[in-house]
Amino acid sequence: MKTRLLKTACTLFVSAVLIIGLGGGLTGCNGDKIVELRFMGYNSESSRATYLKYLDEQLPNIKITFEFVRQEDFNSVLDTQLKSGKGPDIIEVGGNTKALAAAGHLYDLTRQNFVKDYAHSGLSAYIIHDKIYATPLQSWFEGIFYNKKIFADNEISVPKSLDEFIEIHTTLGGAGIKPQAMGAQSYEPMMKQSIGIVNNEFYSKTANRGFDADFNEGKAFLAEQWLDAVTAWSRVIDEGCLTPDMLNVSYEQALAEFAEGNAAMWESGPWAVNDILEINPDIELGMFPIPGLTEGPGWLVGGPGSALAINAKSKHIKQALQVLDKTATPDAQKALVKDNSGSSFLVGVSVDLGDIYADCQAAFQAGNVYAPWVVAWNFGDDIVQAYGDSLKQVLAGTKTVEQALKDADNKRLK
Repeated sequence: MKTRLLKTACTLFVSAVLIIGLGGGLTGCNGDKIVELRFMGYNSESSRATYLKYLDEQLPNIKITFEFVRQEDFNSVLDTQLKSGKGPDIIEVGGNTKALAAAGHLYDLTRQNFVKDYAHSGLSAYIIHDKIYATPLQSWFEGIFYNKKIFADNEISVPKSLDEFIEIHTTLGGAGIKPQAMGAQSYEPMMKQSIGIVNNEFYSKTANRGFDADFNEGKAFLAEQWLDAVTAWSRVIDEGCLTPDMLNVSYEQALAEFAEGNAAMWESGPWAVNDILEINPDIELGMFPIPGLTEGPGWLVGGPGSALAINAKSKHIKQALQVLDKTATPDAQKALVKDNSGSSFLVGVSVDLGDIYADCQAAFQAGNVYAPWVVAWNFGDDIVQAYGDSLKQVLAGTKTVEQALKDADNKRLK
């Protein structure tokens, strides 16, 4: 009874604060002022729902307002806000980390105790000149989702080579079924699918392990080193697997097309699963890695995923640090992967990814997951956006693969 009365009294007190504005803001039951933090992310709120609920429960004196910005618009929106002094308190970062840190926008986390709880492989992408500027969320990976029922009904097996992947398009097309949905309005899907082939044919070779460092220093070029692999991938354009009309299709439209059973395959990652199942709870969903030229386990595009950084000019550094500290716990990590599958970089935490990704297990076990622009490149986001935008012109027939790669090289040189 005392507990109930106390909760009631606290509720009435907070209501009074809201009504008459005592103290200039919200106040928690322990008398502390409730601080509002703005969290800007490019993964949707639905892919963070369990995690955000967990933070709300664990940090009652912090109110987090989540602001979703589409990835293709994220850097420009963030840059505008940071330059105006109205940037978010917590920032979801990825390939833009080095650029943001160099511009002085990110708070140095090096001396924070919670960074010691993460494996170096997860932190490495966010270390610049021996300083840590972000802590990793779950790892990310992207492959080819497929409709298991459509495959089974047409006696199709998961492809182990690029030839088999292309053959699936021919078989399904001949049966009157759209083989692959593609939201090519965005620069991302073709960029990632082509880099999946680069992973298979280039990064898999020991001799090429030093390429990314040389690329950063201007000693190596995509148009020279990647040309054969990307040219091989471009067969999906030459043979009509991808068509120019896809340039008018958005991510959301491609997702719906696949989820509704109107296409057999769609490239994306675990963050899309909830949205797919919301549209079609009965879909039999699987994912396979992007196959290479020869039979093998294939490769996924991915690695250390996005991370959390703090705006160096935030007025609430202390509270933002509390959020990152709470994120570095097993319960928070499990909440993260509940809505956005991936592995955790927190030492001692393991995650069961489930049946959807059974066809990816050989790739996972081989360590065949890589995204050079996130893991290794300086100003990676700008480079791959230039590359992806140029691949759209390759699909339209107005540029060659070599020109697209040169556009990416030129972006690095600027």
